[in-house]
Amino acid sequence: MMRFLLSLLLCCIVAFSIVRAEQAELNLDSLAETVPAVTAELPKQDTALQPETPPKNVTLWDLIQASGIIGYVLILLSLLAVALMIEYAMSLRRTMLMPPGFADDVLRLLMQGQPNIALQKCQNDPSALAKILHAGMLQYEFGWDAVEKSAEEATAEQASRLYRKVEYLNVIGNIAPMLGLLGTVIGMVMAFQQMAGTAGLGRAAELAEGIYLALITTIQGLLVAIPCLAAHSFFANRIASLISETTFAAEQVLQPIKKNLLRKRNG
Repeated sequence: MMRFLLSLLLCCIVAFSIVRAEQAELNLDSLAETVPAVTAELPKQDTALQPETPPKNVTLWDLIQASGIIGYVLILLSLLAVALMIEYAMSLRRTMLMPPGFADDVLRLLMQGQPNIALQKCQNDPSALAKILHAGMLQYEFGWDAVEKSAEEATAEQASRLYRKVEYLNVIGNIAPMLGLLGTVIGMVMAFQQMAGTAGLGRAAELAEGIYLALITTIQGLLVAIPCLAAHSFFANRIASLISETTFAAEQVLQPIKKNLLRKRNG
């Protein structure tokens, strides 16, 4: 949780810095426009010979303002998604699920005939491997079938917990384009509403401008959704790989218990 909050704070700081830089650039451009040009003192020439005024450069801040409240929501979702990706990259590691040397230590204790100490060691460790081994060793007195079933249930529980954890990225990836489409539809409705009471040759240009502004939210929604869905697939595959390795490690550690229980049952 602390890693997620730190990641979210870092994303907010970076986003705020970008917006401040865009605002500073916009203020400089506005200041430059207020300075009287030298050409204004020259005699007026034929307007037909004068070049056309170049269009105004569209900044990131202009796009954010044009997207409205839905655009701000998409920006917040993007910051949340980046924070989640950072947190997952830090937590979904092999060392977090299987601490180095932990499996060897538990296996050595079991080989030395100290199952109680091994059980206590697993109980005090928060890793997924420790929880699987702890669940299996608790069923020692009920036979190997109970040990194996309990370990499998604990493995499924750990896998489900990790998959639910990364499901937030999938939710954001599905919601973002829908929000972008909603913002586009609202913007187009408002553009047509403004055009309904006007007339003249400028209607097409004004309508094009309204549609252009309305499509910004669709672009924002796709920019949020595509990385989220890609990251969700990546982390889901990583979880599957790590759970497979954890299951194999747990089976290797529980082999002494299996041999002892089978020997008792057959002998």
